[in-house]
Amino acid sequence: MAFHGWKRTRVRLENGDEVDGIAPLIVSASRATDIPAFYAPWFIERLNAGYVRWVNPFNPKQLQFVSLLDTRMVVFWSKNPRPLLPYLPDIDAKGIGYYVQFTLNDYEAEGLEPHVPKLSERLETFMMLSDLIGPRRVVWRFDPLIITESVTVDVLLDRIGRLAGILRGYTEKLVFSFADLDRYRKLRKNPALERIKAREFTDEEMIGFAQGLLSINRQWGFTLASCAEDIGLEGITHNRCIDDLLMFEISGENADLRSLFGFNPARSGQPSSWAYIRDRGQRKACGCIVSKDIGMYDTCDHLCLYCYANHVRKQALLH
Repeated sequence: MAFHGWKRTRVRLENGDEVDGIAPLIVSASRATDIPAFYAPWFIERLNAGYVRWVNPFNPKQLQFVSLLDTRMVVFWSKNPRPLLPYLPDIDAKGIGYYVQFTLNDYEAEGLEPHVPKLSERLETFMMLSDLIGPRRVVWRFDPLIITESVTVDVLLDRIGRLAGILRGYTEKLVFSFADLDRYRKLRKNPALERIKAREFTDEEMIGFAQGLLSINRQWGFTLASCAEDIGLEGITHNRCIDDLLMFEISGENADLRSLFGFNPARSGQPSSWAYIRDRGQRKACGCIVSKDIGMYDTCDHLCLYCYANHVRKQALLH
């Protein structure tokens, strides 16, 4: 089964006009900005309105209307989802499934994430969220991994180990990625990153990190996965952040999602029997299935120094 795009539909705007749009079953909220941290009320408002307007970040003249009426699953990405917590019952009431990709790093000493809450507060939020929706639906990301003069592979492993000791029982999976600082021209010229001599991992360091992580993970029993990495690391899977299997498990076997995944009861619905509807808009090494991202670049106030999604830092503060 090939994926040929989301269903076309007519979207009724709040002023009564109707426009052409798409109706995705799966929404990503969002790779481009932190919707739970900064736009939770907006998200619920748009969910109630039944649609969102999306602008292509690479072509501002390209406008798309996205109906949310058929949405069956939302994947949230956040470094601080606490503002979203009061609205979870509203999402539940609409019968929409969801899970959270929760990035919880420890770069406080380096100041790489200048506007995220204190680490202690983020840990508290993580545990609160897990208590509300269950550990399977809160995926821990230590992402990205960055080497500096003071942050070595051993330092990163020590920090992850300390966090893991706290988060054990509150999540089942740890996802990581290695920083792609050279991939984005803006990041290569970031004076703050140059000042702390931030750099990418070598292949040898990647392998050493993976071996160290596997060793200390014997205490935790997390599923370990890398995100959009070409390199194969023994004992560590390639992740699907937009994950069809996880969606299937938490959606109550929703009929629309079953159809999208190519679910076949005669074959017991095993993942190997499903169609692999890869998101071809992502990097080649990305394992995600299709979704519709509804975020916009230059709108995240965390202002992380390694972020590719804020091209104009002043604009992020003035959105």
